[in-house]
Amino acid sequence: MDSTSEFSPESPLWELWNRDTLDKAKALLQSQNTPFRLENFVNGAHISESAVEYIDSVDPKTGLVFCKVPCTQPEDIDAAIHSAKAAFPAWSKTTRAERSALLRRVAELIKKHRELFAAWESIDQGKTLERARVEVDRAIANFLYFSTFILHQKTAARMIDEDAALTYEHRSPAGVFALISPWNMPLYLLTWKIAPCLAFGCTAVAKPSEVTSVTAFLLSSIFNKAGIPKGVINIVFGDGPTTGAALVTSPLISGVSFTGGTATGIAIRRATAHQIGKHLSLELGGKNPTLVFADAYRDSIEQECTVRTAAMAAFQNQGEICLCGSRIYVENTIYDQFVCDFIAHVNETFVIGRTVGAVASRAHYDKIRGYLRLAEQQGAVFKLGGVPKELGAREGYWIAPVVLTDVLPSSRVMKDEIFGPVVTISRFYSEGEAIRLANDSEYGLAAVVLTSDGARMRSVSEQLEAGMVWVNSWLQRELGTPFGGMKASGTGREGGEYSRDVFTVVRTVHLPAYW
Repeated sequence: MDSTSEFSPESPLWELWNRDTLDKAKALLQSQNTPFRLENFVNGAHISESAVEYIDSVDPKTGLVFCKVPCTQPEDIDAAIHSAKAAFPAWSKTTRAERSALLRRVAELIKKHRELFAAWESIDQGKTLERARVEVDRAIANFLYFSTFILHQKTAARMIDEDAALTYEHRSPAGVFALISPWNMPLYLLTWKIAPCLAFGCTAVAKPSEVTSVTAFLLSSIFNKAGIPKGVINIVFGDGPTTGAALVTSPLISGVSFTGGTATGIAIRRATAHQIGKHLSLELGGKNPTLVFADAYRDSIEQECTVRTAAMAAFQNQGEICLCGSRIYVENTIYDQFVCDFIAHVNETFVIGRTVGAVASRAHYDKIRGYLRLAEQQGAVFKLGGVPKELGAREGYWIAPVVLTDVLPSSRVMKDEIFGPVVTISRFYSEGEAIRLANDSEYGLAAVVLTSDGARMRSVSEQLEAGMVWVNSWLQRELGTPFGGMKASGTGREGGEYSRDVFTVVRTVHLPAYW
């Protein structure tokens, strides 16, 4: 059956599913007279909401509006929540084998349409097509991982010696969840929440960022194709103040899994503080350090690996990854050589339009530009790149990689999460100073340690105030490991059993030896 046969020609899904390569998608954008409009997915159907306001979604590479995203109003959010609530009793009682098979089917369908998702992710977010393909593959992996994880769960049982009584832990699905994902890795991070939520028997209302909503719209039809029952997963669109706030504060929502900015995470925590039983998992911002020790620079092979890892951690996806290492600290004895090697590698490897995409929005472009103007005013040295131009209308949001030195430790450029293709390089003189500088941040999400000293690998990593530390590598993930940060980088962990803690409630059952 043709993949578009289930949609009417008037549906935006019909047009989108027909444009399953980047060239075809670009051709559609060039030919369209008016932007297409996304539709919410509630109770297994795509519906036009009562919202009279729509949010412009812009192609970051051109600056042109290509679709309209509904700003879903509270009354329509309430309808989506009630749909999830109605679906919960039946879904929560399905067997793990049933849920596993359905999640595997979702993964198979995304894989079948891999290029479709990658093309629209590249257009919607500004990332390169190559990077978009990587993230589609990770979305597939999310569903595959949790589809098998739930088949092999274990629980704890204990004996009480005095009377030989037995106690055991019993878990059950927690209820209806609000799943809110950011704009930097739209499909990957949305599925990182949806897959475990459904796997553990919960139902959900998911809200992607209003900046990048297209692949979530495409994903909604995958759930119907896979046979997910109506109401189990609902996807609504809109901004934070209107749509997101109504979603997370609803008393019918049992938990919130949110990835995004620290300020929004604080707002969610405040708004739900009185709902004491609500599960909260908040993965927030980061200003992550990369520590480069002299012993990682002993020969040409090590030098190449060290520079390549530090640069990849700084500039992948235009630096729009919460785990990017945007503060590089280099041991003094190799500082000058590292800076020279690093600039040469970045200049050759991270090229605008080829390996570097556009940043996600005009607002984000202006934010990054503001930080670079501040760096210039404060006397920072631009070793590579410069302050991007002030944009006019209908221009793409392109910012070339920027490498800064001589940035004041107290500068906002050093302290704030810029979240773009901007990295600072500073010196350190001892291991203790390197640790102190790395920890001198309100954030504590991730860190990178580059060293050949086996003892240092442990001694430094275990002292860093970061939820995730990579040694001589970056962004490697085993999906059972805890994902999350310390300090202002959030609360809670997700991944494997840690996701089970988010999406289930546990009770201890005590059985007497005799009755």
